[in-house]
Amino acid sequence: MQNPFQLIGRAVLGLFAEIGRLAVFSAQVMGAAFTPRWYGGQILSQMVKIGFYSLPVVGMSAVFIGAALALNIYEGGSRYGAEQFVPSIVVLGITRELGVVITGLMLAGRVTAGIAAEIGAMRVTEQIDALETLSASRFRYLYAPRFIAALITLPMLVALADIIGVMGGWLVSVYGLDFDSTVYLRNTLDFVTRNDILAGLIKAVVFGGVIAVMGCYQGDRSQAGATGVGRAATLSMVGAAVLILAFNYIMSTIFVEIGL
Repeated sequence: MQNPFQLIGRAVLGLFAEIGRLAVFSAQVMGAAFTPRWYGGQILSQMVKIGFYSLPVVGMSAVFIGAALALNIYEGGSRYGAEQFVPSIVVLGITRELGVVITGLMLAGRVTAGIAAEIGAMRVTEQIDALETLSASRFRYLYAPRFIAALITLPMLVALADIIGVMGGWLVSVYGLDFDSTVYLRNTLDFVTRNDILAGLIKAVVFGGVIAVMGCYQGDRSQAGATGVGRAATLSMVGAAVLILAFNYIMSTIFVEIGL
């Protein structure tokens, strides 16, 4: 049997090696994304795949999250006679946290796994090798358009999720909890600030980058066969979800410190 310290050391070294490979890969993707040449057709195509095709799942998730949030806040607030704070807490929770996090996690499941499977299939069928044989960079032609499209579309989806989530809370509050519609909407608009919305949109940009990079990274490292492609899709989804939650905490801490 191996020494347990050897096993722990090997696991730690493997973790740091993986972090290093991911950091180098991310730098290469961003270098290709922020320097010419750009493939406009590829970017627009990926924006449709990432953004437009994700609208139904994002909209449905947002309305149910807003409705459930309103119900739970009302239940908790009613114990202390604080039901009037439901609109304020709903809009704050949706715009700063839940709207962007739920959208990011939904896209981690739908988009990241899809990118990893697509890139992985191209890797195992040697299409990427053929592309590089023609002196075309896979980072510039394949990965950068997905990265740019995710950066652009995720804030749009988050803005839509915020609106739908708040309206989900409004529906439950007005038609289920007997709130006055005009008062509810006025309290919502009076409480939410530009910083609340901006904080969520900044997170959305970061999460978009995470979603695209993780999908491309795992797909690029995919092993031969259907099993390898499936494993790459699973790892990309799990990795993106974990990184989204980690970055959300880090960014929330920074925003609190700087007063955003």
